[in-house]
Amino acid sequence: MGAVTVITSGKGGVGKSTISAGLGCALACRGKRVLLIDGDAGLRSLDAMLNIDQQVVFDIADIVNGNCEPIRAIYPCGESVGLSNNLFVLPAPSRERDVLHPKVMKRLVDILAPYYDHVLIDSPAGVGRGFASAVAAAQRALVVTTPSPVCTRDSDKVRQLLNQMGMPIQRLIINRFHKDTFYKLNQYEDLDTIIDRTGIRLIAVVPEDTALMGDIPEAVTRVMNNTIQRFFAPKNSPGALALHRLASRLEGENVPLADFQKM
Repeated sequence: MGAVTVITSGKGGVGKSTISAGLGCALACRGKRVLLIDGDAGLRSLDAMLNIDQQVVFDIADIVNGNCEPIRAIYPCGESVGLSNNLFVLPAPSRERDVLHPKVMKRLVDILAPYYDHVLIDSPAGVGRGFASAVAAAQRALVVTTPSPVCTRDSDKVRQLLNQMGMPIQRLIINRFHKDTFYKLNQYEDLDTIIDRTGIRLIAVVPEDTALMGDIPEAVTRVMNNTIQRFFAPKNSPGALALHRLASRLEGENVPLADFQKM
């Protein structure tokens, strides 16, 4: 059975869906079969980020309601960059009211997970019904924050809720980090302060990177294909490179964090 990971955040706009899409691409680059489930009912974005939005006819609610077989709502993506056999997307419902009940979501993911190496669930921001649905099916959680006091505070609240829901493994991703901005604003003395205030163990720091605002599959696979030395590709997207490191850690490899001073 594939590992099921929920990617969540307390606040919107932290780049959670970008992390979900990019991490899915990075795992697929490693030859892993990956299913991305969009849990953001009413505001789905993964289909657009991965360039399959024009193909979508059915979504996760159609499977549950018996409108289609699961295979018809699961779309291969990334064909132009060589990921078509490894990366798949299950879109969220187009209506917010169609968010799945947590028990239904868990049952569906339990059925689908044996066919994949990784299932990544992109949770909606906040801690409402969509959050409860996404978390119910997961074995571990990646909490995404940016280096700001508001996001840090909200991540601590998410941690508390995850604890109440019995989530055994929680890891922190600090996204959109930029050294000059971080120290110039002087919001925190260092990254350790963010880690301490969220109460979540750090697994990745992803630098601010405009390349991830465009074609995510292309940016991630370009880094993979152009890397000569392992985890060293100075001419490529630093954000995509950080996602490759994160994928390696999720696969159990001991990969050190990058030098924050160079981000």
